[in-house]
Amino acid sequence: MEVGGNQIRVQSLVQEGKVVVPPQYVQPPQTRPHRVLRNTNKGDDVLNPPVIDLSKVNSLHEELRRACKEWGAFHLTNHGIPVELLDAMRNVGSSFFADCTMDQKLSYGCDPNSPASEGYGSRMLVQSNDTVLDWRDYFDHHTLPLSRRDPSKWPHFSENYRKVVAEYSDRTSGLAEKLLGLISESLGLSSSCIKDCVGEFYQNITVSYYPPCPQPELTLGLQSHSDFGAVTLLIQDDVGGLEVLKDGEWIFVNPLRDAVFVILADQTEIITNGEYKSAQHRAITNSNKARLSVATFHDPAKTKIISPAIEPHKYRPVMYGDYVSSWYTKGPEGKRNIDALLL
Repeated sequence: MEVGGNQIRVQSLVQEGKVVVPPQYVQPPQTRPHRVLRNTNKGDDVLNPPVIDLSKVNSLHEELRRACKEWGAFHLTNHGIPVELLDAMRNVGSSFFADCTMDQKLSYGCDPNSPASEGYGSRMLVQSNDTVLDWRDYFDHHTLPLSRRDPSKWPHFSENYRKVVAEYSDRTSGLAEKLLGLISESLGLSSSCIKDCVGEFYQNITVSYYPPCPQPELTLGLQSHSDFGAVTLLIQDDVGGLEVLKDGEWIFVNPLRDAVFVILADQTEIITNGEYKSAQHRAITNSNKARLSVATFHDPAKTKIISPAIEPHKYRPVMYGDYVSSWYTKGPEGKRNIDALLL
């Protein structure tokens, strides 16, 4: 996540009072965010991701089918995770970045020479592809399977931190499994189809912190990409900054406090043979206020072979570990990694 022992964090740049974005964070003109003013007085003129109520069983499969086919992402309400737990997860994540000194945070630093290592970092890619940096710091927790879960590696400044992360891990894992079952059924497959293809969840919880940026028009908090696993469950604070690509247009995802935002990832697109698409998304920055989000990734084991469950196959089979290595080596750049598997 970091390379060569570099200890620079975006938050430290802001605390130093930088008024100009350092060049390594400046996006090339073609990938910079372009603010589009929309008429918000007429609801029909504003495109928003679907909101699906998990308690409405009569229309659930049809709504899921439409959302997964047209967006690859949607808000989920009445999902069974108490809003108090969502708030607690946001709060402990925010406390780590707001209340700990930089030295305290760096004591949890991730391995600078190993992508996807657990801990506190800023850089996600190997150095050869790290040409433009994201305006983001993060803390990544390895939470499932339980053999990977080591709470001693998580912050201990708060009595609740480790307890909240563990409970949030368990609840989101259960929701992810339920969702994959419903998504399978919406395609006319057996409820266990996608989950059986994925196998045991390898779950990571990543708390992302996006400090205020002096030149948000030049940066991205997180560059355009699709997630490489099976399904991502995301919550964000009330600041907002997540955008999803829909029909060539970047759509701002308004935060909903009690909702979980579901993002289909690449392996689900492969398993559904392209019937459902993984969602391309990014994070923008702002100059006024820090933003926080919590993404919970549910992935296959590295040794799992992923292939379509529907004939005729449109994607080549791939070992998940090889797919991840390609992503970290080449970089995301939208969805080019999954596009390379098309037959």
